Amino acid sequence: MKPSREVGIVGWGSYIPRYRIKVEEIAKMWGVSAEHYRESFLVQEKAVAGQDEDTTTISVEAALNAIKRAGIIPSKIGAVFVGTESKPYAVKPTSTIVAEALSITPLTLAADFEFACKAGTEALQCCIGLVGSGMVSYAMAIGADTAQGAPSDPLEYTTGSGGTAVIVGPSEESAAVLEGSVSYVSDTPDFWRRNECRYPCHAEGFTGEPAYFKHTVSAAKMLMEELGLSPGDFAYVVFHQPNGKFPLRAAKLLGFRKEQVLPGLLVPYIGNLYSGSSLTGLSAVLDQANPGERILLVSFGSGAGSDAFSFVTTDLIREKQGAAPKVRDYINAKQYLDYALYAKFRGKLLLRR
Repeated sequence: MKPSREVGIVGWGSYIPRYRIKVEEIAKMWGVSAEHYRESFLVQEKAVAGQDEDTTTISVEAALNAIKRAGIIPSKIGAVFVGTESKPYAVKPTSTIVAEALSITPLTLAADFEFACKAGTEALQCCIGLVGSGMVSYAMAIGADTAQGAPSDPLEYTTGSGGTAVIVGPSEESAAVLEGSVSYVSDTPDFWRRNECRYPCHAEGFTGEPAYFKHTVSAAKMLMEELGLSPGDFAYVVFHQPNGKFPLRAAKLLGFRKEQVLPGLLVPYIGNLYSGSSLTGLSAVLDQANPGERILLVSFGSGAGSDAFSFVTTDLIREKQGAAPKVRDYINAKQYLDYALYAKFRGKLLLRR
């Protein structure tokens, strides 16, 4: 898929809470071996939202950084989309709160997107379409989430908190220009959370072969075929990161080298950010990329589907990189929690009176 006119990423920004909990601390609570989770998931620790943080505040912080890099007046943004699995209200959009906080309202389109962990890139596809058609000058896609994992469930070891905002605009203002994109979906029930259920359920091994790998590999292959590209044409590749092993295996299946994956592989340090996972990996790559480098971004969302994008960086990337904090700045600024504080922050202790 290609828009009618060339568009690209004019600004990007991330936000990751400073709190962390180590895999060892969670494992100690449940009397299991931390080594198993470190080896199976390649996760060392994860980011934890503070008591005064949620998907809305994370989205606002990430968006502020993206606006700094874009160098535009917020009111010029014609669409604000927030992709998330953990919005604060069941019935009330997060996007309107974010748009209001950023002084983008009232003349803008706002909506919340859902598609499990690919909600952020789903929003990005729509931003590309709106800007590419000329309906709006700029559009912002946000992927953000707070950790959802039942106590002692494998997800508790991997699900983190954080998010990223991407502003799409005209190619002449872009740090990375879009070459094309592909979306690939099917009805594959590998992961779900019914209404009023507090924590999601997952089909364990089923989430890998018929879900993550089939959709991720298929979308990437289709895009490369359409553009006439091969793995060697890319400087970086960014995948959705439910754990540390899946992206590395997807890269191997597609013929990418480990070195192409590692710059955007963040899950060992902050966990799986769900809707913000692949966009935050892209953000980390844009933070360090050089002009003229090609980036492949492939998301995955349970249920299931993948979006694949090819971007080429421009000469503008250097000046935009230093305009806002980088992903690594947030990763390095951290404060560790014990399990008791973690449980308090994440509302895992329910008090009845």
